[in-house]
Amino acid sequence: MWILFALASAVGLGLYDVMKKLSLRGNNVLTVLMLNTAIGALLMSPVIVSELVDGNWGLGGDPKGHLLIALKAVIVLGSWISGYFAIKHLPLTIQGPINASRPVLVLVGAVLIFGERLNVLQWTGILLGFASLFFISRLGAKEGFSLRHSRWIWLSATAALLGAVSALYDKYLMEFYKPLEVQAWYSLYQCIIMTATLWLLSRSQRARESSDRFTWRWTIPLIALFLTLADLAYFYSLSIEGSMIAIVSMIRRGSVIVPFLYGILVLGERNAKAKTIDLCILMLSLMLLVLGSA
Repeated sequence: MWILFALASAVGLGLYDVMKKLSLRGNNVLTVLMLNTAIGALLMSPVIVSELVDGNWGLGGDPKGHLLIALKAVIVLGSWISGYFAIKHLPLTIQGPINASRPVLVLVGAVLIFGERLNVLQWTGILLGFASLFFISRLGAKEGFSLRHSRWIWLSATAALLGAVSALYDKYLMEFYKPLEVQAWYSLYQCIIMTATLWLLSRSQRARESSDRFTWRWTIPLIALFLTLADLAYFYSLSIEGSMIAIVSMIRRGSVIVPFLYGILVLGERNAKAKTIDLCILMLSLMLLVLGSA
């Protein structure tokens, strides 16, 4: 059952990436991100309101719990800020597979921290995922997005690293708190932190002059909607006994398929044939992970 929730989360994340690309083209990154966090917090607000009405301050009324969730909000925001700038400037068919590198780091952490063990099919799937990432990195260099020359590639890699840290942290949080509580409170803290950050940056003349103007698009609220649905499925997947963070994380990275196809079929991005081969390798790796976890 936890695999089905992980697959549902992957589909939601794929649609989330497409909405981000459509919202960020020629738009102000931080304003779009702030609105995303605000709408996400609004969607989860009934959970917080119900706890406050019951006289419960959430997370068992433990101040330590709120500090732990606030830390998660900081980690996720760091990943999002890096990732939003990356997806604005990189082709979807390049940024998506780089984002799919998270399971590599999650795997190391899952084995070292949580003592998870993988079987032969799962290891084969992981290795094919590595091959897919190497292949796409070579294609990216041909399009002028190499690690040596592109800061957007570095930002995408930073987003992947922080995302992996967040995934490992989630597995820890699920041992003590309910999924809905975690999602609701971290959405609220994200909104507060992001609003304060944007306010501070708005006071900088240099930041105002160097940033793009903001244009409202109806794809912006869809970012928060698809992310909220994806996160709900993700947290419930982790909360089910026997779930493995390394596998859940890899399946979630299958979300790359949705923006990948959008980039090829709708945006007409380059090297379609070679990138499709890479996509097939990634899909095969995900199939092996699912079979190995059945």
